[in-house]
Amino acid sequence: MKNKIVVGADIGGTNTAVGLLSESGEILRKLKFSTTAFDDAESFVAALCAEILVEIEKLSDNYELCAVGLGAPNGNFYSGMVEEAPNLKWKGNVNLSAMFSKALNVPAVITNDANAAAIGEMLYGGAKGLKNFVVITLGTGLGSGIVVNGELLYGHTGFAGEVGHTTAQLDGRPCTCGKRGCLEAYISARGFRQTAMEMLTANKTESVLSQIPMEKLGPKSIAKAANEGDQIAREVFEWSGKILGRQLADTVAYLSPEKIFLYGGIAHAGELLLEPTRNAMEENLLHIFKGHTGLEFSQLQGKSGGILGAAALAWKSFCAAEKSVSSEG
Repeated sequence: MKNKIVVGADIGGTNTAVGLLSESGEILRKLKFSTTAFDDAESFVAALCAEILVEIEKLSDNYELCAVGLGAPNGNFYSGMVEEAPNLKWKGNVNLSAMFSKALNVPAVITNDANAAAIGEMLYGGAKGLKNFVVITLGTGLGSGIVVNGELLYGHTGFAGEVGHTTAQLDGRPCTCGKRGCLEAYISARGFRQTAMEMLTANKTESVLSQIPMEKLGPKSIAKAANEGDQIAREVFEWSGKILGRQLADTVAYLSPEKIFLYGGIAHAGELLLEPTRNAMEENLLHIFKGHTGLEFSQLQGKSGGILGAAALAWKSFCAAEKSVSSEG
C-alpha cells in the first residue's frame, strides 16, 4: 500500500508557499511561487499545479497524493471559494478549491490563510493543548485565525475573525477593502510604509529611511534601521505597536483567549513590535482580563506554519475519513 501525502498551500498576497506532506507533518518537498506574477486565478492554478506535479514525480513510487489543503485570503471553508479578496489580483468569487481538485484529480479544501496558520499552531506549535487562542498573521494584510473551545471559528458566513478590518482609527486611512481606518491599513506591509512616509514628512530629524526607495520601504527595512538606532524607524514601531495592542485588547474582550500568537513577515521585527504591542494591550485591557492572556510569537515562525495548517486541514477533511473507511472495509 502506498503512503498517502497531501499538498498544503499557503497562498499569500505576494507569494505562495507549497509543500508535499506526510500525515506526521513531515514536509517531503517544498516550493515557493509568486502570487502576483499572475493576473487571473486560472493561470496561477495551472502554473502552480504543473510545478506540484513535477515535485510529486521527484518522490518515489511509494507515495500517492490524497488531497489538497489551501489557505488563502478570504478563503471560505463553506463555499470552497476565495471571495472578494482585497489583497489578491483576482476579483469577485473564485472557486479555487474546484480548480485545484480538477488540476490534481484529488479533493481540495480551502480556508482563510490565517485559519490555516491557527490549525498549524494548534497541531505543531505553541497552541498544543490550548482550546482558546488567536493567531494574528502580519504580512501583505492582517489576518486572524480564532479557535474557541478547540474548534476554528467560522461563523455564519464562513468569514468570522476579520480582526484586520475592525476600525482602528475613525475616518482613518482608506483600506483595500473599501472601508476607512481598518487595522490592516496601519499594521501591514503597506501600512508600515505609509506610517514611515508620514513621519518622514512631519519630522525634520535625519533618518536613513529617507534614503530608501519607496518601493523598498517596508517592515524589514524599517526594522533594520531601527535596530541600527534610527529614531524615526523606532517611532514607526512604537506607534504601530500601540495601535495593534489597543485592537488586541478589544479582541481579548470579545474572546478571552489564553494566548495570542503573532505570525508572518512583520513578526520578524521581534521585540521592536512585541514590546509596544504588549504594553498597549495590557494598558487597554479590562481589569478582569489583565494578566490572563499571553502575547507571543508563533512557534512556527520560519517553520512553514501556513503550509502545515493547510495540510492538516486536508488530512482532517478527507484523508482521515478515507483511512477510516478503508480500515472498516
